[in-house]
Amino acid sequence: MSDHRVAPVAAYEPPYYAVVFTSVPATDREGYDETASRMGELVRRVPGFLGEDSARTPGGLSVTVAYFRDLAGIERWRRDEEHRAAKEYGRAHWYERYSLHIARVEQSRSFDRAPARPHPDGGAPVPSEP
Repeated sequence: MSDHRVAPVAAYEPPYYAVVFTSVPATDREGYDETASRMGELVRRVPGFLGEDSARTPGGLSVTVAYFRDLAGIERWRRDEEHRAAKEYGRAHWYERYSLHIARVEQSRSFDRAPARPHPDGGAPVPSEP
């Protein structure tokens, strides 16, 4: 069993920005995974990038939310030459449609359930101390 834990991007002190990319894939996906991995490497280098969350539905809808400290970081990412080339190729081959929304985050909170400790008497687990 993997010890990889799925977790959303933690809350940051607002304000910051969320870039919401929602897409429906085309049938031609050759090279997509490799390019997506490369874009992930590149965006992490952009000053002001805070992280990203991504999910796909069984029907194929994909939603990625990238978080940036400021609009300047989003603009740097938008102008990145490798990213621009990937977007152009994606429009021609990988996507049936997509939408992009940029929103200013005004409030932000996180919750993380503490892992349970085994009960000292072997009973049901008890919540961990904070």
